[in-house]
Amino acid sequence: MANITQQMAKATEYSAVNLLKDAGVDAERWSRMPDDATIERTVAAIEARNIRVFLVDTVEDALRTVVDLLPEGAEAMNGYSTTLIEIGYDRALKENRKGWRDYHAVITAEDDTEKRHALRRKSVAADYFLSGVQAIAESGEVVGCDKTGSRTGAWPHAAAHLILVSGTNKIVPTIADAFRRCREYALPLENQRAQHAYGTGSYIGKYVILNNEVTDGRITLVLIREQLGY
Repeated sequence: MANITQQMAKATEYSAVNLLKDAGVDAERWSRMPDDATIERTVAAIEARNIRVFLVDTVEDALRTVVDLLPEGAEAMNGYSTTLIEIGYDRALKENRKGWRDYHAVITAEDDTEKRHALRRKSVAADYFLSGVQAIAESGEVVGCDKTGSRTGAWPHAAAHLILVSGTNKIVPTIADAFRRCREYALPLENQRAQHAYGTGSYIGKYVILNNEVTDGRITLVLIREQLGY
C-alpha cells in the first residue's frame, strides 16, 4: 500500500478550487473546517445512528482505510465522487491489487445503451458501493443529493455495504443547513463540473438522508480532517 498512498491526489480538474470562480458560491460559509470539539460531537452523533466512523487525518490515511475495508475479490461499484478521486481511489482501483470486481468498468465497457442502463440500475445493489456525501449535520444525519439517483440509489438499502468518504468541511450545524449546503454549494459546483464534462447542466433530482441504519456494520463513513470535495 505504501506506493499507492504516497500518490496522494492533488486538486483535480474538477476539484472545488477550480470551479469556485464561476460557481458563485460562498465557500467560506459552506466549506469551512470545524474545530475538534465539533468534529468529535458530530462523530458521536453519527455513530449513535448505527453508522461506523473512521476519523482520519490525511487523504493517505483515508485511502488506506478504504482499501482495507474492501476485501480481496469484492464486487465494488462507485458513483462519481470528487472526494474519492482526490484521495486517490481511482488510481488504487486501476492498480487493483486485491482483485476487486469493478462494476463501473463493466458498465462503461457496455456499448448498448439499454444494457448499460440496466447494468447501472443493478449496480446500486453491489456488495460494496462507494460514494462521497454532500453534507453532514452535527446532529448526525448524513445527506446525499444527485440528479438521477445513480450515486445515491445504493444508500438506503440496495448495497450490501456502503462506504462513504467525506472531508470534515462538509459538517454543518443542522439538517436544515445540510439541505442548504446541497442547494447553495454542492449543486452550483456540480453544475459547473457537468457543464465542462458533459456539456449540460445539473439539478437536484433526489435527496437521501441517512437517519438511522438498522443493519449493524452495513454503513461506514471515512471522515477526513481535510478540505475535500464539495
